[in-house]
Amino acid sequence: MPAYLLQLSYSPEILAAFIKKPQDRKVVISKLAAQVGGTMVGAWLSFGEHDAVVIIEGGDNVSAAAISMAVSASGAFKAFKTTPLLTAEEGLEAMKKAGKLSYKPPTKK
Repeated sequence: MPAYLLQLSYSPEILAAFIKKPQDRKVVISKLAAQVGGTMVGAWLSFGEHDAVVIIEGGDNVSAAAISMAVSASGAFKAFKTTPLLTAEEGLEAMKKAGKLSYKPPTKK
């Protein structure tokens, strides 16, 4: 089942609103994921480059892109990044497939 890592950074206005009136956004995120056939695995607040991270399982790449577009268009975020995740098994399969590919890197000459 596909999984996606969402990394987000709120706009200063939204952070100020959270300080005035704290909100738990997990229910909203769960409902959003369900609309595209997915489920929220977890959501965490963080600090540094991103204010929060979310993992959603299910759906497909088009659905993940749709979520990203809908959320980004809201204007509530400085940044919103969606990263498809591979299972360990999928990673091994990709490594094996890469080992069979022929590729010539660019040269300096």
